[in-house]
Amino acid sequence: VQLVESGGGLVQAGGSLRLSCTASTMRFSINAMGWFRQTPGKQRELVARITNSGGRTNYADSVKGRFTSSRDNAKNTMYLQMNSLKPEDTAVYYCNVRGVEHSDSRWYDHWGQGTKVTVSS
Repeated sequence: VQLVESGGGLVQAGGSLRLSCTASTMRFSINAMGWFRQTPGKQRELVARITNSGGRTNYADSVKGRFTSSRDNAKNTMYLQMNSLKPEDTAVYYCNVRGVEHSDSRWYDHWGQGTKVTVSS
């Protein structure tokens, strides 16, 4: 599985950014796609995750009402629209897919390379 992210950058507080993640998933069945973020010295935290089960999207409380995650299954691409950005949203954002490898029928998590988002005050 290969995940290619794009869309990070520098933005002023109150601004918007849109992240994209495209997954190349030969012989892998995706169950969920999500975004996580990490700042130095802290654990990686869930931002948003879309599951196949009912198409639900779970958001971290800190981003509810400001961030929207969507998924284009035909393109195996996931987006994170981030509005009303705050300095505390500054982090490296990682794309994640969770699913089953066809070769061994086991569950795996795969990660993108990360894209940096910096929100200035």
